[in-house]
Amino acid sequence: MDKRFSTAALWLLVTPFIGLLWVPFYNFHDPVLLGFPFFYWYQFAWVPVTALLTSIAYRSVRHDD
Repeated sequence: MDKRFSTAALWLLVTPFIGLLWVPFYNFHDPVLLGFPFFYWYQFAWVPVTALLTSIAYRSVRHDD
């Protein structure tokens, strides 16, 4: 496995943790989206983003034998 690809995959997996770890960054009510305060929809938005990043990381390090 190429170290460059494994490091990139690691950063793809760490990104959601960084985005959600510091709660004061998104602990706000406004802007409201479809009736959801920012605090909730920011976290909801990370669900598909995390799935996409995990998929990309997996595909970049898997080995097809």
